[in-house]
Amino acid sequence: EVQLVESGGGLVKPGGSLRLSCAAFGFTFFNSDMTWLRQAPGKGLEWVSSITSASRTYYADSVKGRFTISRDNAKNTVYLQMASLKTEDTAVYRCATGYKLVNSYRGQGTQVTVSS
Repeated sequence: EVQLVESGGGLVKPGGSLRLSCAAFGFTFFNSDMTWLRQAPGKGLEWVSSITSASRTYYADSVKGRFTISRDNAKNTVYLQMASLKTEDTAVYRCATGYKLVNSYRGQGTQVTVSS
């Protein structure tokens, strides 16, 4: 059974940082592209960042230069390091298999709230 379990969300002040983790189970992680998505209150699902199986990285313009995606194949885990957070980054962050919004599996998500 495929499982994607996100962690690391929380409440942070504008300008702060957080690191999200997504532990993957039940599929061949090292051979899979992985993606972070987010959904803000009242809005649709938004692509944030993707990392290919070869560790090439891609970012939405809204997070480029502030967020960094990475992976540890030994731990079957993908990370999202978020810095210089803004109130508009508030959302449920979900990890997913695949590239951008083409996903076979998505996790339940972790809440990130950016507020003073």
